[in-house]
Amino acid sequence: MNWPQPTRPLRFGEFVALMALMMSSVAFSIDAMLPALPTIGDQLSPDAPQKGQLVITIFVLGLGLGTLICGPVSDAYGRKSVLLVGITAYITGALIAMQAQSIDGLLAARFLQGLGAAAPRVIATAMVRDMYEGRAMARVTSIIMTLFILVPAIAPSVGAVIIWIADWRAVFLAFVAFGLIGAAWLMLRQPESLPPERRRALSLRNIGAAVAEITTTPAVMIYVVALVFAFAPMFAWLSNLPMIFADVYDRAASFPLWFGITALVAGSASVVNAKLVMRLGMKRIATAAFLWQAVVSLLFLALLQFDLPAPWDFAFFFAFMCSAFFAIGLTFGNLNALALQPLGHMAGVGASVVQSLSTVGSVMVAIPISLAYNGTPIPLITGMALCACTALALMIAARRLAPELPAE
Repeated sequence: MNWPQPTRPLRFGEFVALMALMMSSVAFSIDAMLPALPTIGDQLSPDAPQKGQLVITIFVLGLGLGTLICGPVSDAYGRKSVLLVGITAYITGALIAMQAQSIDGLLAARFLQGLGAAAPRVIATAMVRDMYEGRAMARVTSIIMTLFILVPAIAPSVGAVIIWIADWRAVFLAFVAFGLIGAAWLMLRQPESLPPERRRALSLRNIGAAVAEITTTPAVMIYVVALVFAFAPMFAWLSNLPMIFADVYDRAASFPLWFGITALVAGSASVVNAKLVMRLGMKRIATAAFLWQAVVSLLFLALLQFDLPAPWDFAFFFAFMCSAFFAIGLTFGNLNALALQPLGHMAGVGASVVQSLSTVGSVMVAIPISLAYNGTPIPLITGMALCACTALALMIAARRLAPELPAE
């Protein structure tokens, strides 16, 4: 069957909406699953229900590995074809996960889904760069991120409603619908943004050279490792939060509401960063954010030693959670920009390698933190404190190992 090949560029508003939908697939695939994690653990892994939390981290592991592949492949074969292959893998993983009868089968399907989700995550960004540059690109990206912030805020509520109407397996049908809408919209309306004359041959040698250069450049790797310890607490939070709300604070039913508020607080960090970064610089803001994380984590650990009465115990936890997510939101963009600063000569491959290394590394750190859950928030907060202290030490060391650049 010959699909229609659109040639006229989309209007600005429709292009932004389509790219926002593509980039939102990752957040939706993670956050809509959060209300289902306790039930999945009880049903598919009753002897070790904490394994249900791996539904999040294994998806992110697939995402990290897929990120390394999608960028270079789309440079060689075009954006749309690789994006459609990724969406197909994403949908296939969702359909397999919906039928899974064991926790291992579910995790394998989620890994495949994460591999597929890497395509819209990476290629949507590349398509924006194909179409815009300079301040225009910054404007488009800012609007997309504004729309993107809404997804983590509402996704847990969407998942909770689906589970209430059907069960947790039906959430995967929402992922299928999400993928089909994106694929149809892309095929019918969006022209190819990378014409053949601008494509670059796929070369394992070039990718290997990029990996070698990145991993042997202290000015890059110190920020990649800092990204690992910035991402890891967030993934551990996402894995543990549904169980903490249910087991510790008896607020499973209202979890989507509280998480939505926290997501909006975290999203506001990008607005604050945009206002401050030109005056204070990326290094100073990221360093201050890690210092804040370390201090409040240690203070909250001390507070947990006291038997606080309800509802004050939850009030302090929620305040800490909002504070932690806001601080995390101040680090991602700054650290990514710092890591990519010396890689202007290979920005595309460099971005894929940096994102892949930081994502996979953060999952490796987050998994033991998540599995240490013991019915209290103490392992999670301890893990966050250790990650924040490590990242803070890296930022301090960066003053010596990574030379200051004018844009930092």
